[in-house]
Amino acid sequence: MNTERYSLTIIIPVYNEEDNMLALEQRFSAFLPTCRVPACVLFVNDGSKDRSGELIREVCSRHEDFFYLSFARNAGLSAAIKAGFDAAGSEFVGYIDADLQTAPEDFNLLLDAIADHSMAIGIRAKRNDSFSKRFQSRFANGFRRMMTGDDAVDTGCPLKIIRSDVAKRIPMFKGMHRFFPALVMLQEGASYVQIPIRHFPRTAGVSKFSMWNRLVGPLMDCFAYRWMKTRYINYSIAESNID
Repeated sequence: MNTERYSLTIIIPVYNEEDNMLALEQRFSAFLPTCRVPACVLFVNDGSKDRSGELIREVCSRHEDFFYLSFARNAGLSAAIKAGFDAAGSEFVGYIDADLQTAPEDFNLLLDAIADHSMAIGIRAKRNDSFSKRFQSRFANGFRRMMTGDDAVDTGCPLKIIRSDVAKRIPMFKGMHRFFPALVMLQEGASYVQIPIRHFPRTAGVSKFSMWNRLVGPLMDCFAYRWMKTRYINYSIAESNID
């Protein structure tokens, strides 16, 4: 797997999404030739118990710009994203959910905006989710902003692009994908931009999130972030003789 040949590696965490694999193949095989920069897809199979792993291998065998990693067992969304960060050799890393509730084509909007920033994140302008999901996310986002001090509107939006050197320095923990803006801003000189994107109803598969991991868990993680922020190691090299 040589992602250094590309400017953008798009990470797609997959957990029991066999019903979406054909749609993912079709959407991304159509999108990659239209991407603003040379891009590839990196599926991270998070220990799926259905046929997702088998289908990922088949899909990647048909496309030279599709790659995959498979976990030995389920480790969670944050671990899957971190594995993608670790494996990517491109200048940028992107992230999108396998449910295709956001559009691959909107990566071009983020690419247009990231030139002067460390990260570009989507905002689901017209969110197609139930009232319960929207309420839980709105409440969690408000509490998170109060605790972290960032002004990110929709950190749960599953469409983001980050400069790879910045992504690889993000301190990782379970649930960290909801704190990307605050975690990126820990780095000296870092910045992010928020861009409205499209959002669609889920058409296949089943959501893996409940009230616990959408609301209660993130609220607890806010306190972990506050503790970590005071202890985050940040430095810049003024001089060196290392080649």
